[in-house]
Amino acid sequence: MQIKGLRFMTIVEHRAEILSNDEVAPDTFLMRLRSPEIATRAAPGQFVMVRVGHGRDPLLRRPFSICGSRNEGTLLLLYRVVGKGTRILAETGTGRHLSLMGPLGHGFRAPGKGQSGLLVAGGMGLAPLVFLAGLPGEGRCTLLTGYRTATEIISLERIGAKELEVSIATEDGSAGHKGLVTELLEDELAGTGGETVYTCGPMPMLRKVAALCLERGVDCQVSLESVMACGLGACQGCAVKAAPKEDRTYLHVCRDGPVFKASAIDWGAQ
Repeated sequence: MQIKGLRFMTIVEHRAEILSNDEVAPDTFLMRLRSPEIATRAAPGQFVMVRVGHGRDPLLRRPFSICGSRNEGTLLLLYRVVGKGTRILAETGTGRHLSLMGPLGHGFRAPGKGQSGLLVAGGMGLAPLVFLAGLPGEGRCTLLTGYRTATEIISLERIGAKELEVSIATEDGSAGHKGLVTELLEDELAGTGGETVYTCGPMPMLRKVAALCLERGVDCQVSLESVMACGLGACQGCAVKAAPKEDRTYLHVCRDGPVFKASAIDWGAQ
């Protein structure tokens, strides 16, 4: 089924076959699905709404950032088990089918040839940034990732990003830099210039990344994470306060984002 009318985009509802569903870190899975209808349209930063079960419990679809697409029409979803819905996904085997709706939202504006980008990921915010870094023919990207501890680290090789230059921070110092990933970003911004910063992760991290970039006049694109009921902007449940200069008081993550310019968000209200 196709749904038209969301800013002139065509949204596909499709039954996708699960080709693999592998644990790549404790309670963290990479699912590969056959969905050429969605994979051929997907762009980094967009997401899909997934019906994780076949009954009414859980009732609502779950939003997942697209981690990548492949030429053979496959779609990658990276997720962590945090509740009932994701536990059901983790226990769903190959050969089964899931109902997907997408691709949804507005994605990143990728760096052009000869340009460079700094990718700043917190936890599962890695997913859309890996997709962005894997675009063919785009500029060079450096990935900065932050985790609470070494056991949470997701192997880039296992999710198809083994050639990406990466620096890791862990809050407890069990791997890489001891501290926050935003401290790595400060060092990068002090030593270089001209990059665009792309970021996705928990709100406290995004708030700090945005502040660092806005203070320095660095272009920054932020992918917001939000609980969503519909993914289309109808339920109004994913509203965020817009910056005073915007022409609206609120923006909706699913319809207007999930990627925004950092300057478009009122970070003091988040």
